[in-house]
Amino acid sequence: MIFRVCTVVLAMTLALVTRDTRASESPLATGAAPLHHGLIGASEGPVWHPSGYLLFTGDGRITKRDAAGNVSVFREDSGGANGLLFDAQGRLVVCESARRRITRTEADGSLTVLAERFQGHRFNTPNDLTIDSKGRVYFTDPRYGPRGDMEMRDERGRLVEGVYRIDAPGQVTRVTAHEVNRPNGILVSPGDRYLYVADNNNDTVGGARKLWRFDLRPDGTINRSSRKLIFDWEHARGPDGFKMDQRGRLFVAAGRNAAAPPYETANKLRGGIYVLSPAGRLLKFEPIPHDEVTNCAFGGDDLKTLFITAGGHLWSIRTSAPGVVSYSLR
Repeated sequence: MIFRVCTVVLAMTLALVTRDTRASESPLATGAAPLHHGLIGASEGPVWHPSGYLLFTGDGRITKRDAAGNVSVFREDSGGANGLLFDAQGRLVVCESARRRITRTEADGSLTVLAERFQGHRFNTPNDLTIDSKGRVYFTDPRYGPRGDMEMRDERGRLVEGVYRIDAPGQVTRVTAHEVNRPNGILVSPGDRYLYVADNNNDTVGGARKLWRFDLRPDGTINRSSRKLIFDWEHARGPDGFKMDQRGRLFVAAGRNAAAPPYETANKLRGGIYVLSPAGRLLKFEPIPHDEVTNCAFGGDDLKTLFITAGGHLWSIRTSAPGVVSYSLR
């Protein structure tokens, strides 16, 4: 089954996505406040299925939370899953970080390996993913922690923490090599105009904590000279996962409440959701008390509930506009 949104809504999205949203247009619903749903293993990868349930990753499994708030195990052995997305056919695409690969669950329940090597070398640790209007999957491949078994290198032998594109199972292209220091969250904007990449080198003193934007060409490559800094978290915890609403505003999980010396400071850039205009203007900050705030996803019947994962806790908050979801882009 192919999930779609109406043509009018998509046309509005494409028209508004490049506009610098006015600060007076609140990204949150009137009177909205974060709602805590408990410590339920919500560490990463939230994604909403249009039939009415949320998936998220943590503790080595994929967990399901239905519309009534009931929690159950969706997949026990997830391969150390991190980022999750549903494609236009409703198939679940997973960054299996521990197995260093990207997989897709087919309609019959079988598993297709979309990518596990590039030029004969294993990926570092696939982290997060996005899908464009042509169904191509882009994913980030950073390495946090021990680096002794990293295989990805460039033609000069330098280690690469890159962004890759999957055109079909086994057909993988490297999109970035050193344009981003340590890519984490990733997003293709509606109309495939831009590729946003979170650069979060959070275990190096002075490492990048930035959100970048690149012009995306029709063939799925980037214009390297187009790189634009959207926001810089300086010495705090940098951007992790993020999503976009249908007015082009970016909802970014970032910041930190408690310091993690020597790498991350706890300064004015606290942990929570940073809402940015397409041009990078901070429109709203919504604090979340639990470190680390890792990712978010739009869901609910109207796609106006933003679900937030933070240190195993699940939070949500109502927004003023629906979110952009991957299964509606075609």
